[in-house]
Amino acid sequence: MMISTDVPTAARTGRELLAAAKEFASESRARSWFHVVETLTVIGGLLAATAYAPAWWMKLPLSVLAGFVVVRMFILYHDFQHFAILRGSTLATAIMGVFGVYVLTPPNVWRQTHNYHHAHTAKIVGSHVGSYLMVTTEIWAKMSPKERLVYKAYRHPLTVFFAYFTVFFYGMCISSFLRNKTKNWDSLVAVLVHVAAAVAIPYFFGWQAYVFVWFLPIFVATLLGAYLFYAQHNFEEIHVQPREDWEYTRAALESSSYMTMSPVMHWLTGNIGYHHVHHLNPTIPFYRLPEAMAAIPELQNPGTTSLHPREIARCFSLKLWDAGAGRMVGYPS
Repeated sequence: MMISTDVPTAARTGRELLAAAKEFASESRARSWFHVVETLTVIGGLLAATAYAPAWWMKLPLSVLAGFVVVRMFILYHDFQHFAILRGSTLATAIMGVFGVYVLTPPNVWRQTHNYHHAHTAKIVGSHVGSYLMVTTEIWAKMSPKERLVYKAYRHPLTVFFAYFTVFFYGMCISSFLRNKTKNWDSLVAVLVHVAAAVAIPYFFGWQAYVFVWFLPIFVATLLGAYLFYAQHNFEEIHVQPREDWEYTRAALESSSYMTMSPVMHWLTGNIGYHHVHHLNPTIPFYRLPEAMAAIPELQNPGTTSLHPREIARCFSLKLWDAGAGRMVGYPS
């Protein structure tokens, strides 16, 4: 995707920009089903190849690659929850419900937290539900040592690396079930399925089957998913708005990044790199996001990031919003 260097002379905002994006919020039902079947087939093939590979060093790369494709399937699941694809399909509801349990993002809590995230992205106060906690330098100065420690833990690279346990198993499932046992019953189901898998698979099929066919693909998928989410709302050009002045389209364009990737990585991550386009209208199917960006000039000059190691290090160095400077900064020395 080429990004234009020409800024529109009369950039549209608000309803006018939303209307321009709405044109792309329609799916091809056949195309959506093709991508679901295609992605599940690739995952199944990779997991079968992993299971039958004769040595661990052959299983390892297949298992990691399966994890990357699980990320792609998660984006399809994510689009389904946004009603961007396969809306109203009973079969899709069943498939996505099972997949949500598999990747520790059961439908009930995912819809609650992720819809809130879209409605409150990059507010100085109130954006933490369904997202990583962010505070200003002013708030940081007033926080107690315990509060600062908790904040540092939330935004620590190890929290993202071990997202299977921190963000998903505990944050998405255990925490949500304890918060509302009736509403988030499927969070308990996800926990029980993963605990049962950790016991039953090694017992019946051996530890390599559990590690390479079950655990590692999900571990890789949750790690990559957690980082993508972190980076696409934590980059140098981000703009964070005061709650009272917050505006939806500005948050989409200036508080969500475009992540530059190779065509292969765009496929594996389901075009989630076009994150600013997705935030402008989450009902645009993932396969139409590049089309929307190419057609709407206001979407062609986003803040960018990438998966280059330098960009990852820079992303993790940004911790607090400095309202006076209008940018993200690190912790004060």
